[in-house]
Amino acid sequence: MPVAVTPRETSVVIVEDDAGIRESLTAYLEESPDCRCLAAFPSAEAALDYLGREQPDVVIMDINLPGMSGIEATRELKRRHPAMRILMLTVYEEGKPLFESLKAGACGYLLKRTAPEKIIEAIHEAKAGGVPLNPQMAAKVAQFFRQTSPLEAELGSLTQRERETLELLAEGYLYKEIAHRMGVSTGTVHQFIKHIYEKLHVHSRTEAVLKYLGNQPPARR
Repeated sequence: MPVAVTPRETSVVIVEDDAGIRESLTAYLEESPDCRCLAAFPSAEAALDYLGREQPDVVIMDINLPGMSGIEATRELKRRHPAMRILMLTVYEEGKPLFESLKAGACGYLLKRTAPEKIIEAIHEAKAGGVPLNPQMAAKVAQFFRQTSPLEAELGSLTQRERETLELLAEGYLYKEIAHRMGVSTGTVHQFIKHIYEKLHVHSRTEAVLKYLGNQPPARR
């Protein structure tokens, strides 16, 4: 029987093969007044079957799963459901799994040692359209894009309205909120975003935002 979720709650599905971690995550969510765990699965295959019928606000995905990996599952879920928000939760700190996850369509990447309250914050940020990354992961992404992409030329090709749209995306605004702030229709926002993807050579909101953030100067301390 489907779990009832109120409009104010964020619905979550967990995909994690470690029973202890899976149960702990479920408990964290159930203790949160504005989150609800719809289901938890030990494998990507079981989750894919369920997610063909139910659409949570956020999926928490482990990378190292038995059978299909979390990255492969993320790629498949984004193919089937492009708007699905998938947050990777893993032990891997090195760059390769991070970049592969984001390229597959994940909207964020957290380490399993992250404090429970930070995981809850990241879930809400993901639902709102943000890109949850801890500072160390964000720094790796920024460095990667600064070293490998001709960002200045690509960003310079954006029109003023496209640049404004990208800045609002980076701040976590939803498409309808961007439309309201810019005084245009959501259809126009979708056109701006289509042009942004083409000019930045990306395929998702997450890639576009990370590329934009990678071109920003480091914050002064």
